[in-house]
Amino acid sequence: MNEKPSFGVIGGGSWATAIVKMLCENLENVNWYMRSVYAVEHIKKQDHNPNYLSSVEFNTDQLNLSNDINTTVEASDFLIFAIPSAFLKRELENLTIPLHDKVVFSAIKGIVPETSLIVGEHFNQYHDVPMENIGVLTGPCHAEEVALERLSYLTIACLDEKKAELLAAFLSSDYITCKTSDDVIGTEYAAVLKNIYAIAAGIAHGLGYGDNFQSVLMSNAIREMKKFIKKVHKMKRNINDSAYLGDLLVTGYSVFSRNRMFGNMIGKGYTVKSAQMEMSMIAEGYYAAESAYKINKEKKAKTPIINAVYAILYEGKNPKKVFKKLVDKLD
Repeated sequence: MNEKPSFGVIGGGSWATAIVKMLCENLENVNWYMRSVYAVEHIKKQDHNPNYLSSVEFNTDQLNLSNDINTTVEASDFLIFAIPSAFLKRELENLTIPLHDKVVFSAIKGIVPETSLIVGEHFNQYHDVPMENIGVLTGPCHAEEVALERLSYLTIACLDEKKAELLAAFLSSDYITCKTSDDVIGTEYAAVLKNIYAIAAGIAHGLGYGDNFQSVLMSNAIREMKKFIKKVHKMKRNINDSAYLGDLLVTGYSVFSRNRMFGNMIGKGYTVKSAQMEMSMIAEGYYAAESAYKINKEKKAKTPIINAVYAILYEGKNPKKVFKKLVDKLD
């Protein structure tokens, strides 16, 4: 493995922008694909993303920008995907460059809707990327706090520890601390599930539930997450580690959490479509709720919170009535 590999970031949103910023702290050049021609040209001229984290200024001499995904993939040894899971399959359909010899890290906190697979499994089964070349980049970390250079923590998971450590080294800085893990599937499922629980936290807030209930909801959520992940991938893990509990807490409580914001709007009476239209960013938990619910039909973990969110978002159930029933199921 090349000790100084080339890195490419796929995506033009806030998380992709934050990842590029982190990499630019340590690398002379970063390959960056975003679909929008306007955004690419704006960054070249104005040094910042026009739509996301616009306060972050780049030295454009460090950036190899392209709106052709094949250009970025071909030029990169390591690829970090940071686009909404709902759009991943469509973006990958434009690929003519194979991925089987690339190291692919997912910064996508969602399940691919068309295949009901977490992103790593999708790359393995549909793009022949070996599992030892697949990793996950997860929090607890908000893009907005990276932009402000507030101390943040990342977990880099990969079966090949050397690849995880290498990526961690290139993401670390005075304000970014990285730890590594070999629990690729567990950390990725945790990143998916915490968005569903953040929607639940938002719904509760929108309905007028206070901090006391939120603490009960979050403590139940981490236990529910443990039960779900254990069903899909048994291995020794500490569910209280930052990649699981920490990421859940920051997503459930933070004002930067788009999933909590989405849930808050639902709790206040917005329809799903009206809430989606008002938000400028994708709430991954919306898609994750359906996928997790369907997966659990087979796995049969006890998941009252996921079931409640699914009932509200996909069955049109009244949030107030659903949460009134949910209260009796929490410990």
